[in-house]
Amino acid sequence: MSETDKRILTYGGEQIGVDLVTRTGRGTTLRIKVHPDLSVEAVVPEGTTDADLDKVLRLRTRWIWQKLRDFKAVQEHATPRDYVSGESHFYLGRRHLLKVHHQPDTPETVRMLRGRLEVSVQDRSALRIQKLLELWYVTRAQDVFRHRLSALLPTTLWVRTSPALKLQMMQTQWGNCSPGGTITLNPHLVKAPRDCIDYVILHELCHLKEHNHGPAFWGHLERVMPDWERHKARLDGMAEMMLQK
Repeated sequence: MSETDKRILTYGGEQIGVDLVTRTGRGTTLRIKVHPDLSVEAVVPEGTTDADLDKVLRLRTRWIWQKLRDFKAVQEHATPRDYVSGESHFYLGRRHLLKVHHQPDTPETVRMLRGRLEVSVQDRSALRIQKLLELWYVTRAQDVFRHRLSALLPTTLWVRTSPALKLQMMQTQWGNCSPGGTITLNPHLVKAPRDCIDYVILHELCHLKEHNHGPAFWGHLERVMPDWERHKARLDGMAEMMLQK
């Protein structure tokens, strides 16, 4: 198998493309990811035989198909943003109405006021309003993520010092943990409920102890967040709306 390859699965009369990505390193396990953009990825440890890969894909085909159906159902209810007054935008799991003020001679600002997102803009263009909102989300995400990281660290006894934290817009991930121990979070995550944010942060903190998704990793996550599956399912169900532009 090459470093990046593909398999085609068939279920319910539909064909599903699965991108295969080879990974090296001790402890790497074969895992399948279904992303909100409807792409499917299988992370395959180096040396995995075609027979073993095909067996796993065959056993997981229905699960993949169901996850794709769930994401498609959310997409059908998502409409493109126009960035005009009256739209709803998420913050910490709640919808907030957008109110746009066209004020050519005053500084441009974004603020939360009485449950509304109030945007004062000099140029009433959708692109400008979008950029101002994105900057506001990044600023809020920095504060929220650092606060939640500090609150959760005492529960992860294997973390001796607070890890480096950075933000990066990502299309298919809420977060990741580098081999050097830096945790990267998607600013869009600040639109999700606090428990979902905590799930992603704890997931990445567990990777500081176990860099793969083996039994030891899930054991750590289970201990620090016994109901993590419920929060993951809720986050997966909201992903398309959270990432919507």
